Amino acid sequence: MSETKNLIYAGKAKDVYETEKDDEVIVAFRDDITAGDGEKKDNLKGKGHCNSLISSKLFEVLESNNIKTQYIKLIENGSMLSKKLDMIPLEVIARNIATGSLLKRFPFEENQKLDPPIIQMDFKNDEYHDPMLNDEITISLGIATQEELDEIKNITLKINKILSEFLKEKGILLVDFKLEFGKDEKGNIVLGDEISPDTCRYWDIDTLETLDKDSFRKGQDNVMDIYEQVCNMIVNKEDLAKWGVSF
Repeated sequence: MSETKNLIYAGKAKDVYETEKDDEVIVAFRDDITAGDGEKKDNLKGKGHCNSLISSKLFEVLESNNIKTQYIKLIENGSMLSKKLDMIPLEVIARNIATGSLLKRFPFEENQKLDPPIIQMDFKNDEYHDPMLNDEITISLGIATQEELDEIKNITLKINKILSEFLKEKGILLVDFKLEFGKDEKGNIVLGDEISPDTCRYWDIDTLETLDKDSFRKGQDNVMDIYEQVCNMIVNKEDLAKWGVSF
């Protein structure tokens, strides 16, 4: 990997490296896939590449709609050049349809449309198993101020609208998704991490077929086929030519 220096952070499916510039990092997507708080694991050849393409495309869609992200450019298969952020330890989840863990915790009907969407915040901390937070706990822990939380929620709702409309045109229903935010060197709140089948629930808009990591959670044997299908639905030949990569 060109221009990289030291490893800064190794996550469950991505590594973050220093670059020659103090304010830039390289986000390298690995082929690892996990579920159940990391208890279920596998390695799927090509998954990291798929996720880097999907994330790059969706970050570019958001940037074109005036959402600030850490994304700079896709520099090679599986790796994005990104702005360095001081990450906020929150997982911000937007839910448009009631499914998954929401049904285990609350008496929603399965596939109930959530209007307005639910914005849920979890504490990103493996030791405490990412518990759900309210504003008061978040503020008391010193994670964010009320003003910052309000801004994060507003940005998340804007992202939800932009991505829902974009993906609908591609034949994909955006059921729910997880975002992570950080602060840049000026203290601005900026979208980071990734937006991919690892962090979103995508359903086929006609059949409601699963097009995301739920296929791995359910033990399906065609998980990589699904990731490649989503990539082909979202990323076009012009994108690949612009980035100078293949798929």
